[in-house]
Amino acid sequence: MRRWTISQGFALGVITRATLPILALVCGAILSAIGTSLVRRRSAAIGFVDLPDGRKAHGEPVPLGGGIAITLATLLPIVVAIGLARIFAENPPSWMPEAVRVHLAGIASKTFVGLGIVIAAVTMCAIGLADDARPMQARVKLLGQFLIALFLVVGCDLRLMSHLPGGVSIFLSVFWILTLTNSFNFLDNMDGLAAGVGMIAAAVFASTAFAAGQLFVPVCCALLAGALLGFLPSNFHPARIYMGDAGSMVIGLLLAVFTILTTFAAPAEGQEPFGVLAPLVVMAVPLYDTCSVVYLWWRLGVPIWTGDRRHFSHRLLQRGMGVRQAVLVIWLATLVTALPALLLPHASWPLAWGVVIQSLLVVSLVALLESGGRESL
Repeated sequence: MRRWTISQGFALGVITRATLPILALVCGAILSAIGTSLVRRRSAAIGFVDLPDGRKAHGEPVPLGGGIAITLATLLPIVVAIGLARIFAENPPSWMPEAVRVHLAGIASKTFVGLGIVIAAVTMCAIGLADDARPMQARVKLLGQFLIALFLVVGCDLRLMSHLPGGVSIFLSVFWILTLTNSFNFLDNMDGLAAGVGMIAAAVFASTAFAAGQLFVPVCCALLAGALLGFLPSNFHPARIYMGDAGSMVIGLLLAVFTILTTFAAPAEGQEPFGVLAPLVVMAVPLYDTCSVVYLWWRLGVPIWTGDRRHFSHRLLQRGMGVRQAVLVIWLATLVTALPALLLPHASWPLAWGVVIQSLLVVSLVALLESGGRESL
C-alpha cells in the first residue's frame, strides 16, 4: 500500500499541465528513434532506397521510409490518448493525475476531429510512400492532397477565419493546407533540413497554443516536435535514412492543421488581432523557399513540379557552404523569425509591426546571402 502511495504521489507531482507537452515531446522522440531504426533496417533489407541520380547529392543508396516512423510516433499517442479519454471521461480512476483528469472530457470531445486528423495524415503518408516507391504524376499527387485538405476542412470543419463567408473560409483553409504540405515537400531537399525546420515550427506552435490555455493542440505539436527530434540523428548529414514524401507531406499537413486549431487571436481573452500573423511569421523561411523556387520555375518556363537543385539550400551550397553549414543557417534563420512570433498574440501594434518587419528583414538578408557571389566579397 505504501509503495502505491509513493508512486501515485510521484506521478501527481511530476505530471502537471505544464509538464504534459514536455512528456509528449519525450514520448514522440523515443517512439520515433525506435521506429526510425526499425524502418531503416527493413527498408535496406527490401531495397526500398533512394538511388543517386544527377540532381541528388548522395553517392550511395539511402533507405527511405523515415516518414512512417515520424507519422506513427506522432499519431499513435494521439489515438491512445483519445481512447483513454473516452473510456475514463465519466469516471476517472484515482491513480490518474489531476492534471490529466480535468482534461479528459475535453480530449474526448476532440474524438471526431482527432481521428479525422489521424485518417488524413495516414492517407497522406500512404500517398507519399506510393510516390517514394514509384514517382506518380504531379497532378495525381496534388489531387490526393486536395481531397485530403477538403476532407479536413469540410468534413471535419477545420477552417481558418470561420467568421468569414463559408466559401472564403473554406478556400483559405484548403489553400493553407496545400501550401504548407508542398512547402515542406519542397524543403525536404537536404539532410536534416525539413526535419529541423519542422521541429522548430512545431515547438513554437506548441508554446503559442499552451500560452493560449489550450492543451490538446500543444500536446499534438509537442508529439510532432519530439518525433522529428528522434528522427534527426539518423537524418542529419550524412543521412542514414530519408523521410521521403511520406514524411515531408505529413509534416506540412499536421503543422497546417495544428495552426488552424490554435487560438492566435481572442480579444475576449486578452489576445490581440495581430496573433493571426504568427503562422506566417513562423513559416517565413519555408514559405520564402517555396515562393522563390516557384518564381524561378515560372521565369524559366519549367513546370513547378519538376525536381531540381534551385532551392534556397542548394543556392547556399553554390555560394561555398557545406551541407551542414547550409542546413544550420536555415535552422537559425527559422529560429530568428519563429521565436518573436510568440509575442504576437499579446503584442500591441508597435511591437507586432516590429516582429513582422524583423521577419521581412531576415528573409531579405537570406535573399542577399544566397544571391551574392563570393567574387563580390
